[in-house]
Amino acid sequence: MKQQDLVEIEPEPPSPGEACLDENFLKNETNGFVIPDSFFRYAEKHYSPDPVSDFRQRHFPGVSLKSWNDWRWQLKNRICRARDLEKYIMLSPAERAATTLENLLPLSITPYYMSLVHETDSEDPVRKCVIPNVRELIKGPGEDDDPLHEDQDSPVPGIVHRYPDRVLFLSTGFCSTYCRYCTRSRIVGQRGVYGIEKWNQGIEYVQSNPQVRDVLISGGDPLTMNDDQLEYLLKGLRQIRHVEIIRIGSKVPAVLPQRITRKLCAMLKKYHPLYMSLHFTHPCELTDESMQACSKLARAGIPLGSQTVLLKGVNDNPETMKKLNHKLLQARVRPYYLYQCDPVPGSGHFRTTMEKGLEIIQGLRGHTSGYAVPQYVIDLPGGGGKIPVLPGYYQGRNEQGQVFKNFENKIFAYPEPLAGNHLN
Repeated sequence: MKQQDLVEIEPEPPSPGEACLDENFLKNETNGFVIPDSFFRYAEKHYSPDPVSDFRQRHFPGVSLKSWNDWRWQLKNRICRARDLEKYIMLSPAERAATTLENLLPLSITPYYMSLVHETDSEDPVRKCVIPNVRELIKGPGEDDDPLHEDQDSPVPGIVHRYPDRVLFLSTGFCSTYCRYCTRSRIVGQRGVYGIEKWNQGIEYVQSNPQVRDVLISGGDPLTMNDDQLEYLLKGLRQIRHVEIIRIGSKVPAVLPQRITRKLCAMLKKYHPLYMSLHFTHPCELTDESMQACSKLARAGIPLGSQTVLLKGVNDNPETMKKLNHKLLQARVRPYYLYQCDPVPGSGHFRTTMEKGLEIIQGLRGHTSGYAVPQYVIDLPGGGGKIPVLPGYYQGRNEQGQVFKNFENKIFAYPEPLAGNHLN
């Protein structure tokens, strides 16, 4: 079997160092790029109750609903050239400046996901996630193309082995939609890098390391591969006796929900125990289409978790995060991780302080159901791995026992058991 090219991928991501300018560029070339709210007339800022249908009728009037709902049509008709953006949105100065640097800031958005981008509001959270902004060219302190040192923890091509009992299996460099804050922007969009030869090397590595019980298939986005390609990987891994669980990491249900077909779900069901880590960022992504896609996966018996990246101006407040997590639970997706944004080059305008993440967790704990509270984690730069970051509930010990502060900032004590208070 040969790996099939899904579509022509263009343009490729920048090579290390190309898309990085110093602070003087922003000062000299982008002065005044912060657009006040009054830049947009109030009448222009309304959100359609059915943005997907409205967008299709306005911009693709000759396309049938059947074609629109075909995931391959969505891939073939992605918006990949910056100059085409003005067909769909009114660019702000910071966005317009980015369009002149097309080769440095690669672009890919499915027509479906473009329908969720607000036409005139440059502060729209979904828009910030996918429309290039000239601020991406500013490389801040500590930012790195491979901040998590995945390449250094790669014993064979396509495998990252950091934790003793699990590996990351990079299956493809292709994504249908490019997130502007992607931790793997160094590899996304590469042509001819992945395929059956590399997959076999990865499968052989897992086979030869019996301590590996958990394999996470990621990329790129593995759900952009066709059913046969994905099944080739799943079947090869499932035949390894010491592999207990397989996970798939994907943003497809949010950006390309048409991909979640009955045929795909029927195939996935054959390889349980199978889990999925989905990437949702904002409640606006939970449309009828994406929620139906999640429901199909859940009905196939696949436990679903969401890994949400904390992003400034997108979801960095407790109310937005609460709304997102409530909608995820309705879609049968458990909010799992809230990630501190990785320090990739040009991510400074997206990254919040750690205190902001703690504030959000405190705004959720006790104010909503426990299922709606993810674990706040930082994937440590330099390959340190994920660590949880928790609010300071534990206050120490006094004569009454262990002392804690609850969600209302009230103090409570948990009594210590008496020494020797047990039966022999």
